[in-house]
Amino acid sequence: MIAIIDYDAGNIKSVEKAFQFLGEETVLSRDRDEILTADKVVLPGVGSFGDAMQKLKNYGLVNTIYDVVDRQIPFLGICLGLQLLFQNSDETPGVSGLGILSGEIKRIPDKEGFKIPHIGWNSLELMNHGKLFEGIDNHSYVYFVHSYYLKAKEEQIVKGKTNYVTEIHASVEKDNLFACQFHPEKSGDVGLKILENFAKIRDGR
Repeated sequence: MIAIIDYDAGNIKSVEKAFQFLGEETVLSRDRDEILTADKVVLPGVGSFGDAMQKLKNYGLVNTIYDVVDRQIPFLGICLGLQLLFQNSDETPGVSGLGILSGEIKRIPDKEGFKIPHIGWNSLELMNHGKLFEGIDNHSYVYFVHSYYLKAKEEQIVKGKTNYVTEIHASVEKDNLFACQFHPEKSGDVGLKILENFAKIRDGR
């Protein structure tokens, strides 16, 4: 069973539908015991960094997420769910993220001819043998909706990059943690394959 953390984020239902399309049993939950007994856990997210952290705190989910990580349950962060895994974000100065991974969440710089937020399809440069990308061609296209991006501190955890004004670390993996800045649930067959690869992972391996 895949537990999708319900903290009033924007794209929870579309993530649930994508996994159900793949034949996976899912549950939307903010219940600690239910989440910790799941085979996989997903943290989706559309919205602002500060509001999302406050909701995670209000629902008592911060320690639950730490426990998921400690127990090596495969965990997938999507879009804002990726950003929340890091220490902080330019979007909400002074608000601490989960701090599980090291890196900076920065605003995409302004540049003539480029719209922010970045909304649309970009190709991924794949590297470092990401488990999420097994069976996926390099330079495949995925769908982004974001104004802020990750610059990870540990280069080896980066499994996919793209460029939009600047270099964006679009996907990271470390131990049982997996995260995508893009939306696999909105990325057609490539996105479904990414979610299928995640669903097949066992115990962080």
